[in-house]
Amino acid sequence: MSAKIISGTETAKAIREELKTEVTELKEKYNVVPGLVTILVGDNPASQSYVAAKNKTAHALGIHSEQVTVPGDISEDDLLALVDKYNNDDKIHGILVQLPLPGHINEAKVLFAIDPDKDVDGFHPVNIGKMMLGEQCFLPCTPHGILELLQRSGVETSGAEVVVVGRSNIVGKPIANLMLQKRAGGNATVTLCHTRTRDMDFHTRRADILIVAAGVPKMIKGDQVKEGVVVIDVGVNRIGKSESGKAILAGDVDFDSVKEKAAAITPVPGGVGPMTITMLMKNTVQAARQSLDNKE
Repeated sequence: MSAKIISGTETAKAIREELKTEVTELKEKYNVVPGLVTILVGDNPASQSYVAAKNKTAHALGIHSEQVTVPGDISEDDLLALVDKYNNDDKIHGILVQLPLPGHINEAKVLFAIDPDKDVDGFHPVNIGKMMLGEQCFLPCTPHGILELLQRSGVETSGAEVVVVGRSNIVGKPIANLMLQKRAGGNATVTLCHTRTRDMDFHTRRADILIVAAGVPKMIKGDQVKEGVVVIDVGVNRIGKSESGKAILAGDVDFDSVKEKAAAITPVPGGVGPMTITMLMKNTVQAARQSLDNKE
């Protein structure tokens, strides 16, 4: 048995085509161009790469995209003032502050300063609270992307045993919450594992759907899963360089051993990664639509 590959690249491509149509409709029908600003603090190479990819995707979809790069030694007050400026800019519907931030800046304070109606990353406590209650809100991008991958791949989640490995605020906690909710792509029985879980193998071997977001390369091996499991690998770990100097990436799942037992699995790269940026764009378009409702 060799697993079906759940391609985030192909799924993201399909969603982006849908978003192009929606962006065109907003322009032609309402004279509204969805606007996204990305604030980058300092010169972290990984952050620069992420921001460049986000801007490239936005432009391809017809979304107005602005990038603001500020020095790494910017004061917290000045960064908060910059966020407030875009909170009050009607051309901007989504604000993203690229993490991580320098140590002298309180990340929570900055994220909480973003207008919840422009919080397209889905990290503001207002949106997190609404998500927990199952209310309409901006969902965190990576968990949202996981839901789309499962639903568009025809994976049945209702009644399934879902095991999540990793309890981060960005992936583990929100995806666990979303999958237990009474909703499409939910209705599952969810177990959340972490570094203090006793006998993790017991839990991973029970999983009908296994979502791994632990940040440990090839952590989950083939003998830790059951036949027919659906595996979503969120990890992106640099484990070396090729002869040409290109980074070699690995997920949190040992792909080669697990794919022989899984019914379906996401690859790394090309799995969850492309979905995260796409869902950021989806949230930005949603924010633009909501701005029309707020004007009525």
